[in-house]
Amino acid sequence: MTEEGGNDEFENLSEGQQAEQDAEALVQVGAGAIVPDNESVTDAGYESDTATTASTTASSTIWNFSFENGRRYHKFREGRYNFPNDDVEQEREDMKHAMVKLLCQQLHFAPIGNNPQEILDVGTGTGIWAIEMGDAYPSANVLGIDLSPIQPDWVPPNVRFMVDDVESPWLHPKNHFDYIHSRHTIMAIKDWDRLLKTSYDHLKPGGWLELQEIHHFPMSSNNSMPEDHPVAQYWQYVDAGLGSLGIPFRFSDDGRIAESMRECGFINVSQKVFQVPIGTWPKNKTLKSVGLYWKTILLDGIQAIALGPMTRGLNWRREQVEAFLVSVRKGYNDSSCLLYMPLICVYGQKPENSS
Repeated sequence: MTEEGGNDEFENLSEGQQAEQDAEALVQVGAGAIVPDNESVTDAGYESDTATTASTTASSTIWNFSFENGRRYHKFREGRYNFPNDDVEQEREDMKHAMVKLLCQQLHFAPIGNNPQEILDVGTGTGIWAIEMGDAYPSANVLGIDLSPIQPDWVPPNVRFMVDDVESPWLHPKNHFDYIHSRHTIMAIKDWDRLLKTSYDHLKPGGWLELQEIHHFPMSSNNSMPEDHPVAQYWQYVDAGLGSLGIPFRFSDDGRIAESMRECGFINVSQKVFQVPIGTWPKNKTLKSVGLYWKTILLDGIQAIALGPMTRGLNWRREQVEAFLVSVRKGYNDSSCLLYMPLICVYGQKPENSS
């Protein structure tokens, strides 16, 4: 990952120095105390747009796609997920994975042991997490499910994918999985209590559930963000639009996920919260790269995220959305407010003595 001037953040660091930066980054984001870099408070050069070329379709209705406002969407259970699945969006999803790995330095936090047998990835997207888990745990059968058939054909022999709706009845028997993982599904799930209960029922006694979600409402490290900041307004509109479509976007509010898991019956529930900077304002080089990733992800997805909630949920015209996004792009490129979003990772265990 390179910064604005095109220089690799780690090109002048030894392996030991890079490890020190990674360790320091984990301490800062975990403690909620990212140290800013005072040399620059403005990011520039990332005013990207998301023009998309449509892909071909296949004969099965599962493999067909629908098109709306110039973007491609899933056909299976059409309208269930309010965001595109085209090539641009897939690249953005893979960038999210790279960002979280760089920030967290690992694929998961739940203590699943060295030889899990059955792993489920809910909302697998491009399947990149499931594929890496298959490589990391050759003992496991890894299943990724998603509404969109956008996963690659060449995968490890212990990894497979299925097109399905996770909020419909599950095909697998109860007490089946050792570990269930879900990440970046906060914009999709309508009934979290039901999903938690279904996950609980389908875990083996002693199995683990882990949720990793960004709380998308921006915060300011120096408490200088005004209430009418365009980035804050943007996410308020997304929240309102998703709410009208039945999506509880604020399920990621601090503590709510963990409490819901406990109420469902999970024990040993643990929560880790990491600050994800927006832009290159942190001094730490690892966090500079994380922030560059995250700002690029948000800017590249600015239209994709807005169109569904604002046109379907708020009845905006596409022209209204595009006009509003001009100010939002400027807001993302001004780092003076030292903006960040929390990444909330929660994992809990099904009791050993449960039936």
